[in-house]
Amino acid sequence: MELKSYQQEVINDLENFLDYLNQNSNPSKAFNSYWKDRIGEYNPLTNSGMKPYKNNIPNAVHIAVKVPTAGGKTFIAINALQSFNKYFNQGNPKAVVWLVPWSNLLQQTYNAFSNPNHPYREKLNSLFGNKVEVYQKDQLLQGANFNPSSATEQLNIFILNFSSLRIDKAKKEDRKIFQENGALESFRDWTDKDLSLEGTDETALINIIRNLNPIVVVDESHNAESDLSVEMLKNLNPSMVLDLTATPKENSNIISFVSALRLKKEHMVKLPVVVFNHHRKEEVISSALHLQRKLELHAKEEEKITGRYIRPIVLFQAQSNIKGKDNTTFQKIKEQLIKLQIPEEQIKIKVSGIDELKGIDLMDRNCPVKYIITVNALKEGWDCPNAYILASLADKSSAVEVEQILGRVLRQPYVTKHQEPLLNMSFVLTASSKFKETLENIVKGLQDAGFSKEDYYAEEAQEIPETREEILQKELFGNDEPEMEPDPKEQFDVEQVDFDPNEKVTLEDYQTKQGLSAISQLTEKATVEATTFEQNIENLDLDNNVTLMTEVMKKTPKRYVMEEEYKSIVSDITLPQFFIKVNDEIGDGILFDELKQEETLLNKLNLLDGFNLLNCDTQINFDDAAAEVYKVDFDESKGTSTMNKLSKKAVDILTDSILAKPKDSQIRQVAGIIVGKLGDMTPISDQDLKKYVSRIFENLTSEQIRDIINNDYLYTYKIKEKIKSLTDSFAKEQFVQLLDSNEITVKPNFQFGESITPIIASEPISKSLYHQEDTMNNFEHRMALEISSMDNVVFWHRNMTRGKGFFINGYSSNHYPDFIIYTSKNNLILLETKGDYLVNNDTKEKNKLGKLWIDKAGSNYKYFMVFEKANVEGCYNEGNILEVLKRL
Repeated sequence: MELKSYQQEVINDLENFLDYLNQNSNPSKAFNSYWKDRIGEYNPLTNSGMKPYKNNIPNAVHIAVKVPTAGGKTFIAINALQSFNKYFNQGNPKAVVWLVPWSNLLQQTYNAFSNPNHPYREKLNSLFGNKVEVYQKDQLLQGANFNPSSATEQLNIFILNFSSLRIDKAKKEDRKIFQENGALESFRDWTDKDLSLEGTDETALINIIRNLNPIVVVDESHNAESDLSVEMLKNLNPSMVLDLTATPKENSNIISFVSALRLKKEHMVKLPVVVFNHHRKEEVISSALHLQRKLELHAKEEEKITGRYIRPIVLFQAQSNIKGKDNTTFQKIKEQLIKLQIPEEQIKIKVSGIDELKGIDLMDRNCPVKYIITVNALKEGWDCPNAYILASLADKSSAVEVEQILGRVLRQPYVTKHQEPLLNMSFVLTASSKFKETLENIVKGLQDAGFSKEDYYAEEAQEIPETREEILQKELFGNDEPEMEPDPKEQFDVEQVDFDPNEKVTLEDYQTKQGLSAISQLTEKATVEATTFEQNIENLDLDNNVTLMTEVMKKTPKRYVMEEEYKSIVSDITLPQFFIKVNDEIGDGILFDELKQEETLLNKLNLLDGFNLLNCDTQINFDDAAAEVYKVDFDESKGTSTMNKLSKKAVDILTDSILAKPKDSQIRQVAGIIVGKLGDMTPISDQDLKKYVSRIFENLTSEQIRDIINNDYLYTYKIKEKIKSLTDSFAKEQFVQLLDSNEITVKPNFQFGESITPIIASEPISKSLYHQEDTMNNFEHRMALEISSMDNVVFWHRNMTRGKGFFINGYSSNHYPDFIIYTSKNNLILLETKGDYLVNNDTKEKNKLGKLWIDKAGSNYKYFMVFEKANVEGCYNEGNILEVLKRL
């Protein structure tokens, strides 16, 4: 099981943040710098930018990841553990407290993590070399395979629920986790007494966890926002807290997010949700039973083609408790379904106090279950992709409260688009006279799952002619229905449910038989709506700026369209970019080699074919990488503190462990630590990286080993910069050679979009291509004003970055010039502005790349690098560039 592209992006964001954390040991500085560089400085007056870090758990780094329901939060977090280990807590002890809000989710998580054949456990074993142990609370309290040695030699995952830890200070003695424990006596001399909670013994499980300074993963973290929950987290003495949720709260420090659109496009979810409101409960039941059977018939046909087994399941939502009365509605529903001759083995109840699903694998081909009766027991932490239909049997006069379990029918079986459109949708069937309020609850349920009000289609059954009694009721008492308290033991009339489970029915019957036509009409309309829904999704742009504003910052993004007067001009403009000829793998049957080649947009990886790191020099000056002291430095004005990257105990354990080994093993382990933090350095393999770093460290002393462990970021940074310089040098040489031999060419490729969505827009300035442009610093703003005042300028544009704007693709990273200017003489000018403090090798290389670009693009294309006042060879400054621009 591998990460999907959007899941990998979350891990990339996490590792990027951890890189900031290594540079700024203060989590507040790291978080604020991370977002400042990404979207600009936070401005409280305009509420632009990301709000500053909230120091919810002092002495811990507290971050959140926003992922919609069915987006694979658990799998993302499993992979995040490796990132934490690489970047944050390289040594022992390794401990993870995995917190879940409900017992069913706890058991589900434990089973998955413990099963050696489950994809989650397989991934954990792969990431941590099979040195993984998973514990529940009872196992820890009994000291089962848990001792000081195991705590420091493997990855230990403690799966606990909130209720185990969330307790008022005065009641700690009521929880075994806070009590003295003879089974854990071996930890007494191992623990630091100063870390023990007041009034507790060193052998209390909570104190052992505190000494491990664990990473804490909080699943469904929106359920852990109370004061007691914060106290619960503080009691664990965490080094890092990772929140996982589809709906982060206001005090969350979000470092990555996944758009709901990504899940839709990657077929992770069954959307749209089709909502159909009936007049009577009996109609809801009839529709649910027929719809399940029709979906199952489609699923069997699909299985013949794809081999994928699906058994659609109905969730019957029973009436919730009413005014504290004993509620047995769910039992009555089961009795009535059995009266319809539905086999009892196909019906299971899952409510508070009754769990007939325990021990049942609903995805098993031999499992008979097709109907599950619940109230809200499945509200979260229950995943079954086969659940397709939510049928509410709440009282007709109630607004149906489906938001708590709507997410349970969203997960898509096999995470793929099925050929039958009905197998790509979810269904909600209701019988509510307050349908408007019901739809509001459905929208809320979608939003709670991380989706939107656009993701459902609703229809209401046509009005049934009123009976004589109903007409008389209205004439005598008015149009309002009499207010009646629902009967918690209310039954439906089996005689009015039109369904025979023993009837042999085919898909054709649903099209031809009169009694089955109602369900056909519902599904036909749903299919039409789903087609429209799919088309709308395909037409939507995956714009992270829009997602950030709408789903994370809770703002309505402004889209600025192109000025009408420039549209005809821009339609004829296509900016050139570098393309490289690559061999097309189509076999040896082609007579001419040139016919095997195709051109693709150039990137640095195309230029690294043949690069061998092991042939490169290892000369790196580490003299300025003097030992960096990470000390606690409490800032009272901000209420934040810096972090010890590794506790002294962890450093000592790791160092002693390394130094106890032979010299070759010492070098390999230290090299492994650094390589683990280098991140993805494609196309260089980890094996080559380890060999190269081992050569760098071949003469390590004991003191240098300690220094590397204490200051791993500094050494990693130096080595990463060295390798980047080597690859850049190789790629540049290849680029020049291939350019001269016409293997790299320039071709028209980039066109302006009809609109832009900057996170922060600048003020309107004349002659801008769009109504408003992206934000600018002071120097850029001055240049924009000067450019707009020139008579020869037709339009100008503040180029967007990060994949949204035009870039010159060369031998290093993509270069996004700041301005694109078009003149009356049909000249297109790229302008890159630089502050005087940025006179360095990077800017010089960008300038050289720009000159190479215009040399191949043609005489009508220009590139200028402009500094404020500095005189840099081959560049301009603010004082002399304006005259040049006026002449073009």
